[in-house]
Amino acid sequence: DLSITFEARKTTAVVGPTGAGKSSMIYLLDRFYHPEKGVITIGSRDIRQVPLHILRKNIGFVLQDVRLFSGTLWENILLGAAEKDRAYAAGVLNRLGIPDFSDRFQEGLETRLGEEGRGMSSGERQIIAFARAFAVNPPILVLDEATASVDPLTERLIQQALHVLLKGRTAIVIAHRLSTIRRADRIVVIQDGHVAESGTHASLIEDSGLYARYHRIQGD
Repeated sequence: DLSITFEARKTTAVVGPTGAGKSSMIYLLDRFYHPEKGVITIGSRDIRQVPLHILRKNIGFVLQDVRLFSGTLWENILLGAAEKDRAYAAGVLNRLGIPDFSDRFQEGLETRLGEEGRGMSSGERQIIAFARAFAVNPPILVLDEATASVDPLTERLIQQALHVLLKGRTAIVIAHRLSTIRRADRIVVIQDGHVAESGTHASLIEDSGLYARYHRIQGD
């Protein structure tokens, strides 16, 4: 009995307690499994009628668990992108508004990362994940708990990158940290697999419901 419409070129945030069904909804969207009842459509087309490789080409995912691989920083950024050169990776960081990110590393974009990116912070991993998504440029973007707690300097970079990354896309942002979704066009609160409330940050605070309770607890 869950019904949500994600508007084109708008950012919709989804929040709720652990086990409410947030990640399950995303797995259904990417066809890791199919709904037993009901239908998921993009536009008016049932996603089960869309070839899987085309569906997944048009939906980008940024997850909290960022997988990095042995290779240079720029090769990790361009994973999955059509363009494959250092200059393009530098351009991606520049367009994201974080051109100095590579300066954190001794050899810049040519820095070789070890398997799984050993020694990198969670925030640095997230920035690489945002850059990957921007390089691939999908029309639909899903962020699933992709803004973990990081140091203030890295958080500023992340917020800058997010502002650019989400602009003009159909974005679904799943987050526990409410500070990261204040600017969302719409916030949907789900509980036990149902929509409990929805609205903007300001309207939900004014309603003094579940979202407002989360806000008070987090002190955001």
